[in-house]
Amino acid sequence: MSIKPIAATALLLASAVSLSACSTLKGAGIGAAGGAGVAAATGGSVEKGAAIGGTGGAVVGTVAD
Repeated sequence: MSIKPIAATALLLASAVSLSACSTLKGAGIGAAGGAGVAAATGGSVEKGAAIGGTGGAVVGTVAD
């Protein structure tokens, strides 16, 4: 098993936790940027990383509000 998927998952979880105090739109924006960054760093699809990060950030932002 490659370390990249494990590192990407850990970074996304850390981003989600750090977004817990953000509003929905702010959370989505930060999540999308974080997801794109993780995808770029691990050689994944930047577009998919941004979409997943944005969705996760929006969910966390909604729950926090």
